[in-house]
Amino acid sequence: MCGICGWVDFERDLREARETAQAMTDTMACRGPDDEGLWTAPHAAIGHRRLAIIDLSGGRQPMVTDEEGRPPAVLTYSGEVYNYRELRTELTARGHRFRTQSDTEVVLRAYVEWGEDLAGHLNGMYAFAVWDALREQLLLVRDRMGIKPLYYYPTPHGVLFGSEPKAILANPLARRVVDADGLRELMAFVKTPEQAIFRGMYEVRPGQLVRVNRDGIVKRRYWQLESHEHPDDIDLTVKTVRDLLDDIVTRQLISDVPRCALLSGGLDSSTITALAAKHLREQGQGTVRSFSVDFAGYAEHFKPDLTRSTPDTPYVHELARHVGADHSDIVLDSAELMKAAVRAAVLGARDLPIGIGDMDSSLYLLFRAIREHSTVALSGESADEVFGGYRWFHDPESVGADTFPWLAGEFPADHTGVERLLADEVVRVLDLPRYQDERYRQALAEVPRLPGEHGHERRMREISYLNLTRFVQILLDRKDRMSMAVGLEVRVPFCDHRLVQYVFNTPWAAKTFDGREKSLLRAAAADLLPESVLRRVKSPYPATQDPAYERALKDEARALLRRDDPPCAGLIDPDKARAAVDRPVGETSVPANRSPLERMLQLDAWLRNYQVEIVL
Repeated sequence: MCGICGWVDFERDLREARETAQAMTDTMACRGPDDEGLWTAPHAAIGHRRLAIIDLSGGRQPMVTDEEGRPPAVLTYSGEVYNYRELRTELTARGHRFRTQSDTEVVLRAYVEWGEDLAGHLNGMYAFAVWDALREQLLLVRDRMGIKPLYYYPTPHGVLFGSEPKAILANPLARRVVDADGLRELMAFVKTPEQAIFRGMYEVRPGQLVRVNRDGIVKRRYWQLESHEHPDDIDLTVKTVRDLLDDIVTRQLISDVPRCALLSGGLDSSTITALAAKHLREQGQGTVRSFSVDFAGYAEHFKPDLTRSTPDTPYVHELARHVGADHSDIVLDSAELMKAAVRAAVLGARDLPIGIGDMDSSLYLLFRAIREHSTVALSGESADEVFGGYRWFHDPESVGADTFPWLAGEFPADHTGVERLLADEVVRVLDLPRYQDERYRQALAEVPRLPGEHGHERRMREISYLNLTRFVQILLDRKDRMSMAVGLEVRVPFCDHRLVQYVFNTPWAAKTFDGREKSLLRAAAADLLPESVLRRVKSPYPATQDPAYERALKDEARALLRRDDPPCAGLIDPDKARAAVDRPVGETSVPANRSPLERMLQLDAWLRNYQVEIVL
């Protein structure tokens, strides 16, 4: 995995702006600690930071074509293409010659062969840019599910781009302005495609390519979910899911560096870990390494809450024994979660105050610990969106609500909480319910439908689409930022577009054929898992229950409120904030009680550290 960035300007010689282009590239150092490169030409500056995964000695970037007599094509690429070996064979048969063993060179030669149609040939997670000097044209491409991020910022004579906003913001042409729509998107918990928070900045949509030349900017979708009839019966559907997962995990284990699995003891991560163990054993490549996060005293003093009925650790250990994994628990305490350096690193990784408090800090610390042993990790992320695992898929009130299902029902998803502390005038100006409703209508209008589909099946197709195009982006973005902040590549097998498309078109009755959530996945993994893990009720990523964490958080919030001019003063109502601070801490701390304060502190730090200008 890597960090990419660049600058195209059709009216100036960017060879004279190398210092600024280097500053943009330097912001991506955490994503690519192993190597760096910067290529400049009269109208383009292309930067790259490398995390070496495949062909460690080759694959340096930016990578440049060397056809005699032809202006070069220059590639800066982040990600993995899992079918690069097959593509290499095909391209070799078409006359291409390779100098390295990297998938990077396969992507570059694929561009030479197919132009912007190359994206349809790729299976993987990727974000890349190609500067074609012959056409004086930049092409930005993002993978189908949006696993890897890619942002761009149009300028009067070209464009800036980067893996993260920080790369763009390092250029003086990018203004650090956030307007009302930016704040709405920041707080609405809806993740609108293409919408970035900073005014004038955009995110390349999953499955989209963006073409930039002297005529302007053109956007095109090369992939999106489609609706098709599903002719397979339950047995064939389960077999197809299993066959796909076998192939996906086998492909995603390819690496020239140490790899591992993230294990929570739930159905999703346990399935990936078990498949990885099976493949490595069959290939004579040893045992799978696995890691999980835990909190000091968590299992012994665990209290069930509305979403977590059991602690992870007993299930983690049983699965590790079952598959013979070389397992390690990463045990954290509240003091680590509250460290200023950790929270600053989380905000710096996000570039935005959109975190989820201790669950971001713990994920960052987990990944930092894993990075001491492995460079690649396989994750069970996104299975809930693909197979219908979240409670709002199964709660009639959430399903029937005329809004995003995770915002409705008796137990909506953990929200930002900070909107509860906003000043009344800010609440009035933002009008978040209206914004959420507009974004919901926009999303519904995109849903691909089957002729004659109606009733519950029609609604569940809508629910699936909303999760696969909106909610999943929230979690994929979080996982990418926390992992790349420490130079760890996290792969997400459940986001393989073949699996996503197949299961999307499986009728809801088949997805719940055994009367439970994720029926297809449970049946496909039945021979891999111990009975306790196979039957475990879904439990989200763990959150600390230590009241000491919440007390420390309140102490910091009190100190902020005592200051004369905190940056968040124009947005936050101090009386509302003081009431939240003064609320007693229970015997067990729960995320819903502390989330507003966590977000207030993060919002204040963001406004201060990023020098953001708020325009309402």
